[in-house]
Order: sequence, then structure tokens, then C-alpha cells
Amino acid sequence: MMKNFILTKSRRLRSTPFSSRIEQQGVKGYTVYNHMLLPTFFTTLEEEYKHLVEHVQIWDVSVQREIEISGTDSSKLIQLMTCRDLSNSKIGGCYYAPIVDSDGGLINDPLIYKLEEKKWRVCIADSDVALFAKGIASAKNFSVEIFEAKIDTLAVQGPKSFELMAKVFGEKIKNLKFFKFDFYDFNQNKFLISRSGYSKQGGFEIHIENTKAGIELYDHFFSIGEEFNLKPGAPNLIERIEGGLLSYGNDMDIDDNPLECGFDKYVNIDSDIAFLGKEKLKKIKEAGIKKKLMGVKIETNSASVFYEIPIYNENILIGKLRSAGFSPKFKKVVGIAMIKKGFWNLGQKFQIFINKKVAFGEICNLPIL
Repeated sequence: MMKNFILTKSRRLRSTPFSSRIEQQGVKGYTVYNHMLLPTFFTTLEEEYKHLVEHVQIWDVSVQREIEISGTDSSKLIQLMTCRDLSNSKIGGCYYAPIVDSDGGLINDPLIYKLEEKKWRVCIADSDVALFAKGIASAKNFSVEIFEAKIDTLAVQGPKSFELMAKVFGEKIKNLKFFKFDFYDFNQNKFLISRSGYSKQGGFEIHIENTKAGIELYDHFFSIGEEFNLKPGAPNLIERIEGGLLSYGNDMDIDDNPLECGFDKYVNIDSDIAFLGKEKLKKIKEAGIKKKLMGVKIETNSASVFYEIPIYNENILIGKLRSAGFSPKFKKVVGIAMIKKGFWNLGQKFQIFINKKVAFGEICNLPIL
């Protein structure tokens, strides 16, 4: 098992506008995405899981960098990058859209925001999407402008997020539909807010262009948040695994394709659109996938996954565990694993060497219910 080591800050490891406040609030752990600090927990994952599903949290997810693509050929470029058909997309929509390369491998799984007919933002997790987009644009001689926008994001997540947001931005924000965005005012500053977020508990993401206004907003939330039991938080490993929310770089990467990751409805190979990897994905679909992501339940009380852990049925390698954590709900470890074809039956038993001993588990669906 790998150890956790001290993270040494430097100029190349970017902080966020909220880092100093988060550290004052007692953050205990970070990970790194897009060369930026992402808080991971303040108390324990279990305590924050329970709080998230009952109350409301604010997360600093400024690591979700936003690549802005605009210009005459911006829509052509966006469509070439994703296997999801965006030909009928609307301004004000957020579209979950896997980005694939010419072999059908996953580059990322971002939300794509349509700001105007010829202006888009790609909200990414952890890969060089800007360079990927620039490479395609150069090869195709597209008339586009591509850059990383100076935007930092706060996520307001949890069942009480709707009342908290209404108190700050007004009751009309409750009418914002899932995967839609609009603009809302606070202290004479306008914020783009989307009904989205990396949890299954409901919530919003606030996209901040004015840093000073964003810090004032952050402070205001906590000045009024006591009645909602508001706390600082972070994307919760346990909650996301139970909810079947995949993490690029952990559960999937460029060696996986979207069909293997359960993104079938976003792989529109039968449409008239052109995108990289279309013919390759068509052949993969016709032949049938040989592996796919599934849920697992393991009879042990803790797990740390720093690399893929082999899963066996008797002495046969049937898959690899990619994410896992102890679930207070199930009283055992739950996880996400890539499982080979032939072992997809629900309840399929397996053995895994974890925590320096053999543990037993079974295959289940995602989300884990």
C-alpha cells in the first residue's frame, strides 16, 4: 500500500482564490487536478458523507478549468471532439459529452456549455483538452479562438442547497432545470450558475469570473449558512461511488472507450455527425465490448486504491478495482472496477488482495443501490 506524503506547494502548483479561507476552515487533505489543489476532506470521509446527504456543503472545485472555444468554426470543432450529437444543442444548456481521440479512447468526460451559437466552454477534469482542441483546429485550419478562461468554480451541493441558493440569489433560481444554466445577480455582480455538480444530492455550480466578487460571495454564504448547517466540503469518494459518478483518471482513462464506461447513450455513431474515432467506435460496438465498468461490494471495512488492484475468481483474473471506499450505508467497502466479459453477472463472486489480506466480494450494478 502506498503512503500519503506531504504535498509541497510551489508556483507550478496553483492555489485557488479560496485556498486561504479553506485552510482557515481546517482542510486536512488535498489532491491535484490540472496542476491545482483540490480539497479532499475536512473531518473524515464518513462524517462528510453523512452531512452531504442531509444538509449542504460548499466545495472549491476551481480545478475544473474551463476551455473557451469561439469563432466561425467553433461548433464544427466542438462536434469533432465529442461522440455526443450536439447538432440540436441550445444556448443555456450543459451537455455531458465524452471527448474521444481517433482510436475512440477517452480524452475526458466534461460538461460542455453553449453560451452563444459560436461560443462554447468545456469544463474539464484532468487532461490537456486545450492542446487537443488546438491540434485539431490547426490540422483542419479552423477559424477559432481557444484559451483557458480565468474562471473559478464553487459547487453548492446537498438537499438544502436549493433553500440556501434562494436566500442568496432569489426564489427564481429554484426554477433552473437540471443541466441548464443562467445568469444571476449578487451585490451588483453577475454569476453564471448551472444546475449541476459532482454529487447525486442535487445542487449548483457557480462560475466566477470576478475574483473579488467570488470571495465576497463565499464569505456571504458562510455568514448566513448556519440555519442550513452549511459546511465546507469536497467531492465525496463514498457518495460518488454509490451514485456511479465516474472520475476521469481514476475509473477511466485514454485506454478505455466510452462504450466500456457505460456512456452508450452519448455515443451517437448512427447520426450524421462527424467526430474523431467514429469509425473505430462503430467497429467496437459491432464486435461487442470485452470489458466494462461495474460496481463491486467487498467484505472489508477499509480500502485505499492508489493503483489498479487485480480481482480474481478462483485463479482467473476477471478485472481490476479502480476506486473504493467504506460505505456507512452498506457497512462494507463499495467500489468501481473494470470487469472482463464473461463475469458480468450480478452477484458474481470474487477474491481480492486488499489491506494485506484476501477479501471476498461480489459484482453489482452502478449506481450501487
